[in-house]
This record gives sequence, structure tokens and C-alpha cells, in this order.
Amino acid sequence: MLRFGTDGVRGVAFTELTEQYVAELGIVAARELGVTKVLVGRDTRESGKQLETALANGLLAGGVSVELLGVAPTPAIAFLAAKRGCASAAITASHNPYLDNGVKLFANGGVKLSDVQQDAIESHMTGSATVPAALATQVDLLGEYASHIVGLFPVLAFANIRVVLDCANGAMSDVAPEVFARLGATVIVLNDRPNGKNINEGCGATHPEVVSEAVRLHKADLGLAFDGDGDRVIAVDHIGDVVDGDHLIALAAIDLHKRGKLKSNSVAVTVMTNAGFHQAMTKAGINVITTPVGDRNILVAFDEHGVVLGGEQSGHIIYRDHATTGDGLLAGAMLVDLVRREAKPLATLARNAMTSLPQTLINIRVAQVVKSPAEDLAAEIADATNRLDGIGRVLLRASGTEPVVRVMVEAASQETADAVAQGLAEVVSQRFGGVR
Repeated sequence: MLRFGTDGVRGVAFTELTEQYVAELGIVAARELGVTKVLVGRDTRESGKQLETALANGLLAGGVSVELLGVAPTPAIAFLAAKRGCASAAITASHNPYLDNGVKLFANGGVKLSDVQQDAIESHMTGSATVPAALATQVDLLGEYASHIVGLFPVLAFANIRVVLDCANGAMSDVAPEVFARLGATVIVLNDRPNGKNINEGCGATHPEVVSEAVRLHKADLGLAFDGDGDRVIAVDHIGDVVDGDHLIALAAIDLHKRGKLKSNSVAVTVMTNAGFHQAMTKAGINVITTPVGDRNILVAFDEHGVVLGGEQSGHIIYRDHATTGDGLLAGAMLVDLVRREAKPLATLARNAMTSLPQTLINIRVAQVVKSPAEDLAAEIADATNRLDGIGRVLLRASGTEPVVRVMVEAASQETADAVAQGLAEVVSQRFGGVR
């Protein structure tokens, strides 16, 4: 039976993530979370509609009212729940291929579930619940989310900015171009024609080279690439160079710090964050709180330390004063506004914000579940670390959403990072049955 990872449950649609499982998940979640109303939205995968129906049936059987949002970005689903003080759910597998799907659950107020809540739900899943068909209410609320983002900035604030948007053929395909157009930007839109199978396919946040080429072609000021459900963003400057999540968070932290708006004078990031980020924050006089991977862990740090900004290198960025979860559209708009106010190219701003230590990340798909690869390969990791001569670090961890082991190496040179990472990746593949 599927279990919660770092961001909900996820698996191959209809084989691992079955309609029966999703329906029972709805029943159990309704009872364990003690909610009375749930908003349900989905991304653009062809499996989404059926799984949406299954989840709604389960929630209704669990005694709650359900409103279906249709295709909507995950941050919009969370925002609408926060606005209404109810729970919500997103049918999505984020950046995964279209054959996968998943369920992200939000408690009352649009906040991610705690470990305790997830454990309680898992413990009551039997795999044998019978769920009757029911009829949920369809609603059209996405305009409220769009207006929320637009309202954070001055009227036509982006009037002199040309921006390329790669919507990954996902949930941002309609709302992101609308928001930037309403803010006055000249918008070039890519990959906004979802057909159920092309979500994330050679596009979006995991393929920034696409938006990079378009930025150069259209002589745009910058580009933004979203993932399939819209909770993360990767930027590209006018030269076509990628500006990753570490740089985006560094830019935002320094900007908020200068303007006296960085509460607790702190920012929260994960263990994957580049060492260059930590150096930049020290220079700027900003505290850094480091958490395990996953934006749920970032949110825990927010609550414990009164932090309002944080995120991940992959582009999950959370502005807690305006959102309850990672929001690619919000983060992208905040970036464009920063470029507007500074009146400098993104390339210059990103270069001045931080300098990344050369880093190599290799993902190894494995044939077996690996819970603690760092413990299993402690000796090999120690050997790899010794090869760095005291500059850099080695990180080995299992993905929380896929059967993947991630090898990350930072070093004084890209050549060293590549060589050490490749050697460790070969060890991982041999030990855990790497799948090509």
C-alpha cells in the first residue's frame, strides 16, 4: 500500500494509485482530520478526472461536503482553502511524468498535514473499504486566486517588462499568463496546451533550457518555468542562464532584509541548499535555518522560528505572509517585481546575491525501496568526502516521492564534483539495483 512521502502520496495511476485507494483515502482523511468541507482540484493529467471523482466519493462517504475546482494549481487550491477556513486536496504528481499521479492533502486553513496527521491516516487505511458513488458540487473559484496575486502589486507594475512563461502543459497554463497580462507585462507563453499526456514532457521547471532558448529568441527580460502543479518555479535571466531556487531565495531574503520585512531576520532552507547560499546570508547578516528536504519541513521551521521566507533549490519557494505553501506564480511575480524596483537585469542581481559552489546532482532510479542510503553507504560517503580536500560536502538521500536515490556533491571545482558524484552514483547503482 502507498505511503506518504515528502509531499503526499504518489504512484503510477490506476496500478499503484488506484481509484479504490484514493476513495478510501478520502474516507479516512475526512474522519481523521475532523473537517466539514474540502475543496478538490487537479492538474492536467489524463488520470486526474477519474481520481478526482474517486477522492470526492470517499470524502462524501466520510461525511464532508466537497467542492470540485477542476484544473487548478496546488497553491491556488491551498489559498482558496485558507480563505474559506476549510480543508483541500490536490490530485497531482507535481513534476513527475503523466503516467504518475498523487494526492496532496491540506488541513483546515490550507496548511500541509503534520507527520502525526499523516501517520494517523496511514494507520487506518485497510485497502478494503467500499465507497458508493456520489455527486460533488462544481465551482469556479480560480479567479479569486488570480486576483489575489495581482493585488499584491501596483496597477500595471510590469508594463515595461517582457517575460517568457513556460507553463509545463500543467495547471498554470491559464492562470499564469492571465496574471502577468493583468499586471501589464508583455507575455510570451510556452507549453500551455495540455492534452493529458504532455504535462512536464520536455518542458517546465525540470527543463529550463526550453524557456532559456525562448528568452534569447524573443529578447525577453527574463523567463519563468513552472512545474506541472505550479508549486515551484525556476527562472532564467536575459542571457538565458538559469537562476535556481537557491538564488531566488537569496534575492528575496536580501531584498526583504534591506526593506525591514524579513521577520525574525531568518530564512529557512533544506540540506540540499548550496553552500554558497549560506556564505551569502552570513555576509548579509541573515540567519539560516536548515531543515530536511520537503516544504512541509520548511513550514515547521516557519512556525517554530517565526520565519516568513524559505524554500528549496528546486524552486519551491514559500512567502508565508501571502501563502500557506510553495507557490511558483507568487514567487515568479515577486521576482519580476524585484527586478522592476531595482531597475537592474536579473543576471546582475543574481550574480551579486550569491555565488554557488560547483555542485553535481545525480538521480539513480533503483529497483528496491531504500530508506537510509546514507547509513548503508557510510564508509563510501566518508571516502568520497575525503576526496574533496576539505572544500565541499557529500549528501546521499532517498527521494520522498519516487524510487530514486539522490547523490549530491559540492566541491571546489566542477570537475571534482562530477567525478566524486559519478563514482558514488555507481556504488549506489551496484548496491541497490540501479534501473536504467
